Amino acid sequence: MPVPKKIPLRKCAATGEMKPKKEMIRIVRSKEGEVSVDPTGKKSGRGTYVSKTREAVEAAKKKNVLARQLSAEVPPSIYDELLDFIIKDEK
Repeated sequence: MPVPKKIPLRKCAATGEMKPKKEMIRIVRSKEGEVSVDPTGKKSGRGTYVSKTREAVEAAKKKNVLARQLSAEVPPSIYDELLDFIIKDEK
């Protein structure tokens, strides 16, 4: 009998919910302090996850969670980029 594969869980920075990694999107801060969206989840640097929902991204923006989690300034364009990824995913 095959052992069921373990699904990696991650905690959403905005909502605090634990969800499968595939349902999340990663935001990463590089060593240079540059913040970027990491759809592959492979970039090196300090990362945090947000659920792929509009509500989660808006909550993260309102509470300024990403800046706290990454200890870096998060430009508004990052939130726009996150929303773009979510809109593409919904289609």
